[in-house]
Amino acid sequence: MSPVPALAAEMQAAASEIYLLDGATLRVIDANQAARLNLGMDAAALRAMDMHALAPGLDRTALAGLLAGLGEEVGAQVSLRTQLRRLDGSCYPVRLCFLRIVRDGRSLLLAIADDLSMEQASAQALAQSQARFDAIVRHTPGLVFQFVLHPGGRIDFPWLSEGCSALLGLSRLELQHDATLFERLILPEDRKGWHESMAASRAAMSAWNWEGRIWIDAWKDVKWINLRATPHPIEGGAVQWDGIMTNISASKQEQQETMRSRARLAELTDHIEQVKEQERARIAREIHDDLGGNLTAIKMALAMLAARLPDNQPALLEKANYLDDLVDRTIEAVHRISLDLRPTMLDLGIVAALEWQAREFEKQMGITCIFRCPGEDEEEIELDDDHATALFRIFQEALTNIAKHAGATRVTVLLRRQRAHLTLTICDNGRGINPSDRLKPHSFGLRGMSERAKAFGGTLALSSAPGGGTMVTIKTRLATPSESSNTLGKNE
Repeated sequence: MSPVPALAAEMQAAASEIYLLDGATLRVIDANQAARLNLGMDAAALRAMDMHALAPGLDRTALAGLLAGLGEEVGAQVSLRTQLRRLDGSCYPVRLCFLRIVRDGRSLLLAIADDLSMEQASAQALAQSQARFDAIVRHTPGLVFQFVLHPGGRIDFPWLSEGCSALLGLSRLELQHDATLFERLILPEDRKGWHESMAASRAAMSAWNWEGRIWIDAWKDVKWINLRATPHPIEGGAVQWDGIMTNISASKQEQQETMRSRARLAELTDHIEQVKEQERARIAREIHDDLGGNLTAIKMALAMLAARLPDNQPALLEKANYLDDLVDRTIEAVHRISLDLRPTMLDLGIVAALEWQAREFEKQMGITCIFRCPGEDEEEIELDDDHATALFRIFQEALTNIAKHAGATRVTVLLRRQRAHLTLTICDNGRGINPSDRLKPHSFGLRGMSERAKAFGGTLALSSAPGGGTMVTIKTRLATPSESSNTLGKNE
Protein backbone atom coordinates (compact mmCIF):
# COMPACT_ATOMS: atom_id res chain seq x y z
CA MET A 1 0.00 0.00 0.00
CA SER A 2 1.45 3.37 -1.05
CA PRO A 3 1.90 6.02 1.67
CA VAL A 4 -0.63 8.87 1.94
CA PRO A 5 0.79 12.00 0.31
CA ALA A 6 1.54 14.92 2.66
CA LEU A 7 2.73 18.51 2.40
CA ALA A 8 6.44 19.20 2.61
CA ALA A 9 7.81 20.74 5.82
CA GLU A 10 8.36 24.11 4.11
CA MET A 11 4.69 24.22 3.07
CA GLN A 12 3.57 23.22 6.57
CA ALA A 13 5.30 26.33 7.98
CA ALA A 14 4.15 28.72 5.22
CA ALA A 15 2.11 31.85 6.16
CA SER A 16 -0.39 31.24 3.34
CA GLU A 17 -3.00 28.51 3.66
CA ILE A 18 -1.98 25.46 1.57
CA TYR A 19 -4.21 22.50 0.83
CA LEU A 20 -3.22 19.25 -0.87
CA LEU A 21 -6.21 17.96 -2.87
CA ASP A 22 -7.05 14.85 -4.76
CA GLY A 23 -6.96 15.81 -8.45
CA ALA A 24 -10.20 13.95 -9.28
CA THR A 25 -12.45 14.42 -6.23
CA LEU A 26 -10.96 17.65 -4.78
CA ARG A 27 -10.97 15.95 -1.37
CA VAL A 28 -8.54 17.40 1.17
CA ILE A 29 -5.59 15.11 1.69
CA ASP A 30 -3.53 17.44 3.86
CA ALA A 31 -3.53 21.11 5.01
CA ASN A 32 -0.84 23.21 6.67
CA GLN A 33 -0.99 24.86 10.09
CA ALA A 34 -2.11 28.28 8.72
CA ALA A 35 -5.14 26.62 7.08
CA ARG A 36 -6.07 24.67 10.22
CA LEU A 37 -5.78 27.75 12.46
CA ASN A 38 -7.74 30.04 10.14
CA LEU A 39 -10.55 27.52 9.58
CA GLY A 40 -10.62 26.40 13.21
CA MET A 41 -10.42 22.70 12.20
CA ASP A 42 -8.01 19.92 12.96
CA ALA A 43 -6.39 17.72 10.33
CA ALA A 44 -8.96 14.91 10.71
CA ALA A 45 -11.90 17.25 10.18
CA LEU A 46 -10.26 18.73 7.10
CA ARG A 47 -9.54 15.31 5.55
CA ALA A 48 -13.25 14.60 5.76
CA MET A 49 -14.04 17.60 3.51
CA ASP A 50 -13.53 18.58 -0.09
CA MET A 51 -12.97 22.01 -1.66
CA HIS A 52 -16.70 22.50 -2.33
CA ALA A 53 -17.44 22.03 1.38
CA LEU A 54 -14.69 24.51 2.31
CA ALA A 55 -15.82 27.03 -0.31
CA PRO A 56 -19.60 26.54 -0.69
CA GLY A 57 -19.82 29.54 -2.98
CA LEU A 58 -17.81 27.83 -5.72
CA ASP A 59 -19.81 26.76 -8.76
CA ARG A 60 -19.00 23.10 -9.43
CA THR A 61 -19.35 23.36 -13.19
CA ALA A 62 -17.31 26.58 -13.42
CA LEU A 63 -14.58 25.18 -11.16
CA ALA A 64 -14.44 21.94 -13.15
CA GLY A 65 -14.08 23.90 -16.39
CA LEU A 66 -11.36 26.09 -14.85
CA LEU A 67 -9.38 23.05 -13.62
CA ALA A 68 -9.84 21.27 -16.94
CA GLY A 69 -8.01 24.16 -18.55
CA LEU A 70 -4.93 23.24 -16.49
CA GLY A 71 -4.27 20.25 -18.71
CA GLU A 72 -1.92 17.58 -17.50
CA GLU A 73 1.26 19.66 -17.37
CA VAL A 74 2.97 19.74 -14.01
CA GLY A 75 3.25 23.31 -12.65
CA ALA A 76 0.29 24.72 -14.58
CA GLN A 77 -1.88 26.95 -12.42
CA VAL A 78 -5.16 28.91 -12.39
CA SER A 79 -6.60 31.29 -9.77
CA LEU A 80 -9.94 32.67 -8.65
CA ARG A 81 -11.52 34.62 -5.80
CA THR A 82 -13.99 33.03 -3.41
CA GLN A 83 -14.79 32.71 0.30
CA LEU A 84 -13.79 29.95 2.72
CA ARG A 85 -16.09 28.96 5.57
CA ARG A 86 -14.73 28.39 9.05
CA LEU A 87 -15.95 25.79 11.50
CA ASP A 88 -18.03 28.46 13.30
CA GLY A 89 -19.82 29.32 10.05
CA SER A 90 -18.11 32.64 9.41
CA CYS A 91 -16.60 33.27 5.98
CA TYR A 92 -13.59 35.23 4.78
CA PRO A 93 -12.42 36.24 1.29
CA VAL A 94 -9.43 34.52 -0.30
CA ARG A 95 -7.58 34.28 -3.57
CA LEU A 96 -7.23 30.57 -4.50
CA CYS A 97 -4.45 29.45 -6.77
CA PHE A 98 -4.58 25.84 -8.05
CA LEU A 99 -1.39 24.05 -9.24
CA ARG A 100 -1.22 20.56 -10.71
CA ILE A 101 1.42 18.24 -9.26
CA VAL A 102 2.16 14.51 -9.51
CA ARG A 103 3.23 12.50 -6.44
CA ASP A 104 4.06 8.78 -6.72
CA GLY A 105 2.27 8.66 -10.08
CA ARG A 106 -0.86 10.18 -8.54
CA SER A 107 -2.45 13.38 -9.93
CA LEU A 108 -2.81 15.94 -7.14
CA LEU A 109 -3.67 19.60 -6.80
CA LEU A 110 -2.12 22.24 -4.54
CA ALA A 111 -4.56 24.97 -3.51
CA ILE A 112 -2.86 28.04 -2.08
CA ALA A 113 -5.23 30.50 -0.35
CA ASP A 114 -4.25 34.09 0.45
CA ASP A 115 -6.54 35.79 2.98
CA LEU A 116 -7.94 39.00 1.45
CA SER A 117 -9.71 40.26 4.58
CA MET A 118 -7.20 43.07 5.18
CA GLU A 119 -7.06 43.98 1.52
CA GLN A 120 -10.85 44.08 1.32
CA ALA A 121 -11.13 46.12 4.51
CA SER A 122 -8.54 48.58 3.16
CA ALA A 123 -10.43 48.84 -0.12
CA GLN A 124 -13.68 49.51 1.71
CA ALA A 125 -12.03 52.12 3.93
CA LEU A 126 -10.50 53.76 0.86
CA ALA A 127 -13.87 53.75 -0.90
CA GLN A 128 -15.52 55.33 2.16
CA SER A 129 -12.81 57.97 2.40
CA GLN A 130 -13.14 58.72 -1.30
CA ALA A 131 -16.92 58.99 -0.93
CA ARG A 132 -16.55 61.40 2.00
CA PHE A 133 -13.97 63.45 0.09
CA ASP A 134 -16.21 63.59 -2.99
CA ALA A 135 -19.14 64.71 -0.82
CA ILE A 136 -17.06 67.44 0.83
CA VAL A 137 -15.78 68.68 -2.54
CA ARG A 138 -19.28 68.65 -4.06
CA HIS A 139 -20.60 70.80 -1.24
CA THR A 140 -17.60 73.15 -1.12
CA PRO A 141 -18.53 76.57 -2.56
CA GLY A 142 -15.81 77.05 -5.11
CA LEU A 143 -13.20 75.16 -7.07
CA VAL A 144 -10.92 72.63 -5.36
CA PHE A 145 -7.74 72.14 -7.36
CA GLN A 146 -4.20 70.86 -7.63
CA PHE A 147 -1.77 73.17 -9.43
CA VAL A 148 1.79 72.27 -10.46
CA LEU A 149 4.60 74.62 -11.45
CA HIS A 150 7.46 72.83 -13.21
CA PRO A 151 11.10 74.04 -13.14
CA GLY A 152 10.88 75.25 -16.74
CA GLY A 153 7.84 77.38 -15.98
CA ARG A 154 5.24 75.00 -17.41
CA ILE A 155 2.03 74.79 -15.37
CA ASP A 156 -0.56 72.03 -14.99
CA PHE A 157 -3.85 71.39 -13.24
CA PRO A 158 -3.61 67.64 -12.46
CA TRP A 159 -6.95 67.63 -10.65
CA LEU A 160 -9.98 69.93 -10.63
CA SER A 161 -13.36 69.62 -8.97
CA GLU A 162 -16.74 69.94 -10.63
CA GLY A 163 -16.91 73.62 -9.60
CA CYS A 164 -14.55 74.53 -12.44
CA SER A 165 -17.24 75.40 -14.99
CA ALA A 166 -19.40 77.38 -12.54
CA LEU A 167 -16.49 79.52 -11.34
CA LEU A 168 -14.32 79.95 -14.43
CA GLY A 169 -16.62 79.23 -17.35
CA LEU A 170 -14.18 76.50 -18.47
CA SER A 171 -14.60 72.74 -18.28
CA ARG A 172 -12.16 70.59 -16.38
CA LEU A 173 -10.94 68.99 -19.60
CA GLU A 174 -10.26 72.40 -21.20
CA LEU A 175 -8.21 73.63 -18.25
CA GLN A 176 -6.34 70.35 -17.82
CA HIS A 177 -5.52 70.34 -21.55
CA ASP A 178 -4.21 73.93 -21.45
CA ALA A 179 -3.51 75.33 -17.96
CA THR A 180 -2.51 78.73 -19.39
CA LEU A 181 -6.21 79.39 -20.08
CA PHE A 182 -6.58 80.36 -16.43
CA GLU A 183 -3.87 83.02 -16.60
CA ARG A 184 -5.53 84.46 -19.69
CA LEU A 185 -8.71 84.95 -17.68
CA ILE A 186 -6.89 87.21 -15.20
CA LEU A 187 -7.17 90.92 -15.97
CA PRO A 188 -3.82 92.28 -17.24
CA GLU A 189 -3.43 94.68 -14.30
CA ASP A 190 -3.81 91.79 -11.81
CA ARG A 191 -1.44 89.30 -13.47
CA LYS A 192 1.65 90.79 -11.86
CA GLY A 193 0.23 90.15 -8.40
CA TRP A 194 -0.66 86.59 -9.44
CA HIS A 195 2.93 85.84 -10.50
CA GLU A 196 4.52 87.62 -7.53
CA SER A 197 2.36 85.84 -4.94
CA MET A 198 3.05 82.48 -6.62
CA ALA A 199 6.82 83.12 -6.65
CA ALA A 200 6.79 84.22 -2.99
CA SER A 201 4.87 81.09 -1.96
CA ARG A 202 7.24 78.88 -3.92
CA ALA A 203 10.38 80.53 -2.51
CA ALA A 204 9.27 80.34 1.13
CA MET A 205 7.12 77.20 0.78
CA SER A 206 4.41 79.16 2.57
CA ALA A 207 0.68 79.45 1.99
CA TRP A 208 -0.35 81.05 -1.30
CA ASN A 209 -3.07 83.65 -0.87
CA TRP A 210 -4.08 85.76 -3.86
CA GLU A 211 -7.05 87.93 -4.76
CA GLY A 212 -7.69 89.18 -8.26
CA ARG A 213 -10.18 89.72 -11.05
CA ILE A 214 -10.96 87.45 -13.96
CA TRP A 215 -12.94 88.14 -17.12
CA ILE A 216 -15.47 85.49 -18.16
CA ASP A 217 -15.96 86.17 -21.86
CA ALA A 218 -18.92 83.80 -22.20
CA TRP A 219 -20.83 85.75 -19.55
CA LYS A 220 -19.28 89.18 -20.26
CA ASP A 221 -18.64 89.48 -16.57
CA VAL A 222 -15.77 90.34 -14.20
CA LYS A 223 -15.39 88.24 -11.07
CA TRP A 224 -13.25 88.71 -8.00
CA ILE A 225 -11.75 85.39 -6.91
CA ASN A 226 -9.69 84.38 -3.89
CA LEU A 227 -7.10 81.61 -4.15
CA ARG A 228 -5.74 79.86 -1.07
CA ALA A 229 -3.36 76.92 -1.43
CA THR A 230 -0.60 75.04 0.38
CA PRO A 231 2.61 74.13 -1.49
CA HIS A 232 4.77 71.02 -1.29
CA PRO A 233 7.68 69.84 -3.47
CA ILE A 234 7.22 66.87 -5.81
CA GLU A 235 9.49 64.85 -8.08
CA GLY A 236 11.65 66.61 -10.62
CA GLY A 237 11.95 69.89 -8.67
CA ALA A 238 8.33 70.88 -9.32
CA VAL A 239 6.01 72.41 -6.72
CA GLN A 240 2.41 71.37 -6.27
CA TRP A 241 -0.25 73.47 -4.55
CA ASP A 242 -3.44 71.96 -3.15
CA GLY A 243 -6.09 74.58 -2.59
CA ILE A 244 -9.41 76.19 -3.32
CA MET A 245 -10.64 79.14 -5.38
CA THR A 246 -13.81 80.96 -4.38
CA ASN A 247 -15.92 83.73 -5.84
CA ILE A 248 -15.60 86.79 -3.58
CA SER A 249 -17.27 89.29 -5.91
CA ALA A 250 -20.15 89.98 -3.49
CA SER A 251 -17.87 90.58 -0.50
CA LYS A 252 -15.55 92.73 -2.63
CA GLN A 253 -18.46 94.85 -3.79
CA GLU A 254 -19.59 95.24 -0.17
CA GLN A 255 -16.03 96.13 0.85
CA GLN A 256 -15.72 98.70 -1.93
CA GLU A 257 -19.12 100.14 -1.08
CA THR A 258 -18.06 100.35 2.58
CA MET A 259 -14.87 102.15 1.55
CA ARG A 260 -16.87 104.54 -0.63
CA SER A 261 -19.30 105.14 2.22
CA ARG A 262 -16.42 105.84 4.60
CA ALA A 263 -14.86 108.19 2.07
CA ARG A 264 -18.17 110.02 1.64
CA LEU A 265 -18.60 110.16 5.40
CA ALA A 266 -15.05 111.53 5.78
CA GLU A 267 -15.79 114.15 3.12
CA LEU A 268 -19.01 115.07 4.88
CA THR A 269 -17.23 115.26 8.24
CA ASP A 270 -14.52 117.45 6.73
CA HIS A 271 -17.14 119.66 5.11
CA ILE A 272 -19.03 119.97 8.40
CA GLU A 273 -15.81 120.90 10.20
CA GLN A 274 -15.01 123.53 7.58
CA VAL A 275 -18.53 124.95 7.77
CA LYS A 276 -18.30 124.91 11.56
CA GLU A 277 -14.99 126.75 11.49
CA GLN A 278 -16.38 129.29 9.05
CA GLU A 279 -19.41 129.78 11.27
CA ARG A 280 -17.16 130.13 14.31
CA ALA A 281 -15.10 132.74 12.50
CA ARG A 282 -18.24 134.62 11.48
CA ILE A 283 -19.68 134.55 15.01
CA ALA A 284 -16.30 135.55 16.46
CA ARG A 285 -16.14 138.56 14.12
CA GLU A 286 -19.70 139.61 14.94
CA ILE A 287 -19.10 139.23 18.67
CA HIS A 288 -15.85 141.14 18.45
CA ASP A 289 -17.11 143.84 16.12
CA ASP A 290 -20.73 144.28 17.25
CA LEU A 291 -20.73 143.31 20.91
CA GLY A 292 -17.19 144.58 21.44
CA GLY A 293 -18.01 147.89 19.79
CA ASN A 294 -21.27 148.27 21.72
CA LEU A 295 -19.61 147.43 25.02
CA THR A 296 -16.85 149.95 24.34
CA ALA A 297 -19.47 152.61 23.61
CA ILE A 298 -21.33 151.70 26.82
CA LYS A 299 -18.11 151.99 28.81
CA MET A 300 -17.42 155.42 27.34
CA ALA A 301 -20.97 156.58 28.09
CA LEU A 302 -20.72 155.28 31.65
CA ALA A 303 -17.47 157.16 32.11
CA MET A 304 -19.12 160.39 30.90
CA LEU A 305 -22.11 159.85 33.19
CA ALA A 306 -19.92 159.03 36.18
CA ALA A 307 -17.91 162.19 35.61
CA ARG A 308 -21.11 164.28 35.79
CA LEU A 309 -22.52 162.71 38.96
CA PRO A 310 -22.68 165.09 41.93
CA ASP A 311 -20.29 164.41 44.79
CA ASN A 312 -23.20 164.23 47.25
CA GLN A 313 -24.58 161.06 45.55
CA PRO A 314 -22.13 158.32 46.65
CA ALA A 315 -24.70 155.57 46.04
CA LEU A 316 -25.05 156.53 42.37
CA LEU A 317 -21.28 156.76 41.98
CA GLU A 318 -20.90 153.29 43.49
CA LYS A 319 -23.54 151.97 41.10
CA ALA A 320 -21.75 153.57 38.14
CA ASN A 321 -18.46 151.99 39.20
CA TYR A 322 -20.17 148.61 39.52
CA LEU A 323 -21.58 148.92 36.00
CA ASP A 324 -18.16 149.98 34.70
CA ASP A 325 -16.59 146.85 36.27
CA LEU A 326 -19.39 144.71 34.82
CA VAL A 327 -18.74 146.11 31.35
CA ASP A 328 -15.02 145.40 31.76
CA ARG A 329 -15.75 141.78 32.74
CA THR A 330 -18.15 141.44 29.82
CA ILE A 331 -15.54 142.82 27.41
CA GLU A 332 -13.05 140.25 28.74
CA ALA A 333 -15.67 137.48 28.33
CA VAL A 334 -16.39 138.60 24.77
CA HIS A 335 -12.68 138.62 24.05
CA ARG A 336 -12.26 135.13 25.54
CA ILE A 337 -15.26 133.73 23.66
CA SER A 338 -14.01 135.25 20.42
CA LEU A 339 -10.61 133.66 20.93
CA ASP A 340 -12.19 130.29 21.67
CA LEU A 341 -14.28 130.50 18.54
CA ARG A 342 -11.49 131.70 16.27
CA PRO A 343 -8.06 132.60 17.70
CA THR A 344 -6.83 135.69 15.94
CA MET A 345 -3.33 134.29 16.31
CA LEU A 346 -4.12 131.94 13.41
CA ASP A 347 -3.97 134.97 11.16
CA LEU A 348 -0.29 135.32 12.18
CA GLY A 349 0.59 131.79 11.13
CA ILE A 350 0.55 128.28 12.58
CA VAL A 351 3.74 128.74 14.62
CA ALA A 352 2.41 131.83 16.42
CA ALA A 353 -0.96 130.17 17.00
CA LEU A 354 0.49 126.99 18.51
CA GLU A 355 2.92 128.95 20.68
CA TRP A 356 0.09 131.17 21.95
CA GLN A 357 -2.09 128.13 22.74
CA ALA A 358 0.78 126.51 24.65
CA ARG A 359 1.18 129.64 26.82
CA GLU A 360 -2.59 129.84 27.40
CA PHE A 361 -2.68 126.14 28.42
CA GLU A 362 0.19 126.68 30.89
CA LYS A 363 -1.48 129.76 32.33
CA GLN A 364 -4.94 128.21 32.69
CA MET A 365 -3.99 124.67 33.80
CA GLY A 366 -0.80 125.31 35.73
CA ILE A 367 0.98 122.58 33.73
CA THR A 368 4.39 123.46 32.31
CA CYS A 369 4.13 123.55 28.51
CA ILE A 370 7.30 123.99 26.46
CA PHE A 371 6.94 124.81 22.77
CA ARG A 372 9.86 124.41 20.37
CA CYS A 373 10.07 125.06 16.66
CA PRO A 374 13.62 124.69 15.31
CA GLY A 375 14.30 127.22 12.57
CA GLU A 376 11.27 129.35 13.54
CA ASP A 377 13.25 132.52 12.77
CA GLU A 378 13.50 131.39 9.18
CA GLU A 379 10.73 131.67 6.63
CA GLU A 380 7.31 131.15 8.24
CA ILE A 381 5.67 127.74 7.72
CA GLU A 382 2.88 128.34 5.26
CA LEU A 383 -0.38 126.40 5.55
CA ASP A 384 -3.74 127.18 4.00
CA ASP A 385 -6.45 128.31 6.41
CA ASP A 386 -8.29 124.98 6.56
CA HIS A 387 -5.08 123.04 7.06
CA ALA A 388 -3.79 125.40 9.76
CA THR A 389 -7.14 125.43 11.57
CA ALA A 390 -7.37 121.62 11.56
CA LEU A 391 -3.84 121.27 12.95
CA PHE A 392 -4.57 123.89 15.60
CA ARG A 393 -7.81 122.11 16.67
CA ILE A 394 -5.95 118.79 16.96
CA PHE A 395 -3.41 120.52 19.20
CA GLN A 396 -6.20 121.98 21.33
CA GLU A 397 -7.88 118.56 21.69
CA ALA A 398 -4.58 116.91 22.61
CA LEU A 399 -3.98 119.50 25.36
CA THR A 400 -7.57 119.07 26.60
CA ASN A 401 -7.07 115.29 26.86
CA ILE A 402 -3.82 115.83 28.78
CA ALA A 403 -5.54 118.19 31.22
CA LYS A 404 -8.48 115.78 31.75
CA HIS A 405 -6.86 112.36 31.82
CA ALA A 406 -3.06 112.35 31.86
CA GLY A 407 -2.25 113.67 35.33
CA ALA A 408 0.85 115.25 33.78
CA THR A 409 3.04 118.01 35.18
CA ARG A 410 4.95 118.76 32.01
CA VAL A 411 4.14 118.91 28.28
CA THR A 412 6.70 119.27 25.49
CA VAL A 413 5.60 120.37 22.02
CA LEU A 414 7.87 120.14 18.98
CA LEU A 415 6.97 121.47 15.53
CA ARG A 416 9.44 120.47 12.80
CA ARG A 417 9.64 121.04 9.10
CA GLN A 418 11.30 118.07 7.34
CA ARG A 419 11.60 118.81 3.65
CA ALA A 420 8.08 118.39 2.27
CA HIS A 421 6.54 117.30 5.58
CA LEU A 422 5.48 119.02 8.78
CA THR A 423 5.49 117.05 12.05
CA LEU A 424 3.87 118.12 15.31
CA THR A 425 4.83 116.03 18.37
CA ILE A 426 3.11 116.45 21.74
CA CYS A 427 4.63 114.56 24.71
CA ASP A 428 3.47 114.49 28.31
CA ASN A 429 4.89 112.83 31.43
CA GLY A 430 1.53 111.54 32.63
CA ARG A 431 0.16 108.06 33.29
CA GLY A 432 0.03 107.09 29.62
CA ILE A 433 -2.77 105.61 27.54
CA ASN A 434 -3.90 101.99 27.41
CA PRO A 435 -4.63 100.39 24.02
CA SER A 436 -8.15 99.63 25.27
CA ASP A 437 -8.78 103.35 25.82
CA ARG A 438 -8.71 103.89 22.06
CA LEU A 439 -11.56 101.38 21.60
CA LYS A 440 -13.94 102.88 24.13
CA PRO A 441 -17.39 103.54 22.60
CA HIS A 442 -17.34 107.25 23.43
CA SER A 443 -13.69 108.13 22.78
CA PHE A 444 -14.73 110.80 20.29
CA GLY A 445 -11.76 113.05 21.11
CA LEU A 446 -9.20 110.60 19.73
CA ARG A 447 -11.41 109.73 16.77
CA GLY A 448 -11.99 113.36 16.00
CA MET A 449 -8.26 114.08 16.07
CA SER A 450 -7.58 111.16 13.73
CA GLU A 451 -10.35 112.16 11.31
CA ARG A 452 -9.13 115.76 11.22
CA ALA A 453 -5.62 114.54 10.41
CA LYS A 454 -6.92 112.29 7.60
CA ALA A 455 -9.01 115.14 6.19
CA PHE A 456 -5.92 117.15 5.24
CA GLY A 457 -3.95 114.10 4.10
CA GLY A 458 -2.04 113.61 7.33
CA THR A 459 -1.58 110.83 9.87
CA LEU A 460 -1.97 110.72 13.63
CA ALA A 461 -0.11 108.19 15.79
CA LEU A 462 -0.35 107.49 19.52
CA SER A 463 2.56 105.89 21.35
CA SER A 464 4.33 105.78 24.68
CA ALA A 465 6.53 108.78 25.35
CA PRO A 466 10.18 108.27 26.34
CA GLY A 467 10.29 108.01 30.12
CA GLY A 468 6.54 107.40 30.40
CA GLY A 469 3.42 109.26 29.40
CA THR A 470 1.90 109.61 25.95
CA MET A 471 3.23 110.94 22.67
CA VAL A 472 0.93 112.19 19.92
CA THR A 473 2.52 112.61 16.50
CA ILE A 474 0.76 114.39 13.64
CA LYS A 475 2.49 114.26 10.28
CA THR A 476 1.29 116.08 7.18
CA ARG A 477 2.64 116.98 3.79
CA LEU A 478 3.41 120.62 3.09
CA ALA A 479 2.08 122.16 -0.09
CA THR A 480 4.63 122.66 -2.85
CA PRO A 481 5.17 126.20 -4.18
CA SER A 482 3.07 125.40 -7.28
CA GLU A 483 0.22 124.08 -5.11
CA SER A 484 0.43 127.18 -2.92
CA SER A 485 0.24 129.50 -5.93
CA ASN A 486 -2.71 127.53 -7.32
CA THR A 487 -4.49 127.81 -3.99
CA LEU A 488 -3.88 131.55 -3.86
CA GLY A 489 -5.15 131.91 -7.42
CA LYS A 490 -8.35 130.10 -6.57
CA ASN A 491 -8.88 132.15 -3.42
CA GLU A 492 -8.42 135.36 -5.37
